[in-house]
Amino acid sequence: MKSVEQHISDLLGLVAVAEPIELDLLQAHGTVLAEPVVSPVSLPGFDNSSMDGYAVHAADLAGATADAPTRLRVVADIPAGDADPTAIRPGLCARIMTGAPMPEGADAVVPVEWTDGGTVEVAIDRPAREGAFVRRSGEDVREGATVLGAGVRIGSGEMGVLAAVGRRTVPVRPRPRVVVLSTGEELVEPGRPLGPGQIYESNSYMLAAAARDEGCEVYRHGFVGDDPVTVWDTLEDLLVRADVVVTTGGVSMGAYDVVKEVLSSKGTVEFTQVAMQPGKPQGFGTIGPDDTPILTLPGNPVSAFVSFHLFVRPVLRRLRGLPTTPLPSVRARLATPVGSPRDRRSYLRAVLSDPTALDPVPSVAPAVRQGSHQLSALAEANGLLVVPEEVTELAAGDLVEVLVLPEH
Repeated sequence: MKSVEQHISDLLGLVAVAEPIELDLLQAHGTVLAEPVVSPVSLPGFDNSSMDGYAVHAADLAGATADAPTRLRVVADIPAGDADPTAIRPGLCARIMTGAPMPEGADAVVPVEWTDGGTVEVAIDRPAREGAFVRRSGEDVREGATVLGAGVRIGSGEMGVLAAVGRRTVPVRPRPRVVVLSTGEELVEPGRPLGPGQIYESNSYMLAAAARDEGCEVYRHGFVGDDPVTVWDTLEDLLVRADVVVTTGGVSMGAYDVVKEVLSSKGTVEFTQVAMQPGKPQGFGTIGPDDTPILTLPGNPVSAFVSFHLFVRPVLRRLRGLPTTPLPSVRARLATPVGSPRDRRSYLRAVLSDPTALDPVPSVAPAVRQGSHQLSALAEANGLLVVPEEVTELAAGDLVEVLVLPEH
């Protein structure tokens, strides 16, 4: 059996960062920037008011108090978007709205709450410092500054920055197209009646959702039975829409492990055993005229889930131009004893709790049901408790590594 790290390295060798494409701004949401973005404008582009109020000369208000307010004549109204240049002399002021350009000569804004709201003459009941409530040109972004670097994922905040500097399109790494396929004669589509010996197919739904969570375009084909010809014909038909194919089932040592049977004969897919539990049987390689990467995962649901987060996720992140680092991990205090087979690294579904005032170290409790077929604990798990290969027992209170599962 090979190590988890070696298997990840082998899988990453199948793929390279996708070539960039230019996308409209909204279509680029969730993708990764392929190049730095340099602002062609300053933000703000001009001095403007951050409040509704009055543009003034600060020196005019030096002696203003509530009992003896300073009175100034109002000579202009300046709305946001005003394109007509305005200037005010000492002793005068202009009504100004939030975002409106500062008139020439004014060096401060007095909020309307400090005044009597006058439109011809205004009484101001306190002084203002020079620059008060004025947004200076370029104080956010200077023209020519890099506002976003290559490799940044475009979320809502990044989208706002891109629009603010005038970008209509951006060069990004395209979302990987992931095809998900399960195999097995016992599988039935959810919503249909079950026959004897049958189970509802869940793996493709779970893996399609996980790939979508990772920012991919996903095509869930569903499942096929155990006929080798059908499996191969289906795979060939699916390649036209795939940057990566992910299958589950049919990769172990059984008489009906059809994926292994079909792909072994093609000579491009390697089947191996990884020193881990669950998820020991794995396969990987390329198929088709374009050498499309294919990752073949075990059919047990928990094995497929763990395999996705350990192995498929780094592959998808490399295609997207993101770091291929593992899931984030924390040290936690074990709530109950656990056991693990020797020479295999165990990944136990677990619930990670926040630190408390009494113990600054988070606690972790393994799920009661740890069988590779027992899917119910996945919904409540927020971490994978790691038991190293050389460890067979851990006691309550031991400090352990926990991989933190993504929140979506």
